[in-house]
Amino acid sequence: METVDGLLTRDRRDDRTALVDATGREFDVHWLCTTSWKAGNFLRHSGVREGVTVGVVGSGPLALLAFFGTTLLEGTTRFDPPTDLTDDADFRTLVAPTEDIGSYELPPGAQRVCYGDDPDEPGVHHFDAGLWSENPSFPPLSIDPETALLTDGNRWVTHEEALEAAREVVDAHGLETGDRVVVRASLSDPRAVVAGVIAPLLAESVIVLTEGEHADEDVVTEDGDGRGEIAVSSEPVPEPDRIDLNAVDL
Repeated sequence: METVDGLLTRDRRDDRTALVDATGREFDVHWLCTTSWKAGNFLRHSGVREGVTVGVVGSGPLALLAFFGTTLLEGTTRFDPPTDLTDDADFRTLVAPTEDIGSYELPPGAQRVCYGDDPDEPGVHHFDAGLWSENPSFPPLSIDPETALLTDGNRWVTHEEALEAAREVVDAHGLETGDRVVVRASLSDPRAVVAGVIAPLLAESVIVLTEGEHADEDVVTEDGDGRGEIAVSSEPVPEPDRIDLNAVDL
């Protein structure tokens, strides 16, 4: 596997849990792959393609779907971008919660896509509705491994670099099928995406989200233990093991 889209292929679909959101709701691999294809098909209408940047605000399942959809279209994702993006000539689309979508200044021609409540502003596309209506299939891909996958505005991470770093995380921490990897770092750091999203998918582990509306109430389980076997964070965590962002080789 040379590019991240290989983690979302048809032959990987099954009923194994791939993702758990901050409320504890579980999503299987079949859902993740199929809905990522829908996300790609929908975002294509907003001009997402190779060479453009997509800003994604948030850290829940819909934010991850926007990332995967952008990946399938050979675009570059920037999680939690700054509110003023007018000087970013490559910025094409913003995906954000409906209540935040109007807070961002975009360059001319850039599109706004909201998720959550229906948009009030004209010209804003609704991600949730698009996912329901889009085609649940995606054409075969041939992405160059040197294509930029992620950026934080200062550095760009290619598909090849992300997968290489993710494999090192899997090997260093012995990630296995079913292990729960708890994301306790901001996805605005590409190292958190590599360690908390891409590495678990490679190892057939489970991505566990904690940030957002329910973060505080879901930090630990009733018996005082963390939500998984390992967490992604530069700070102390309740899980028995931790992937330090500084150890992710990007």
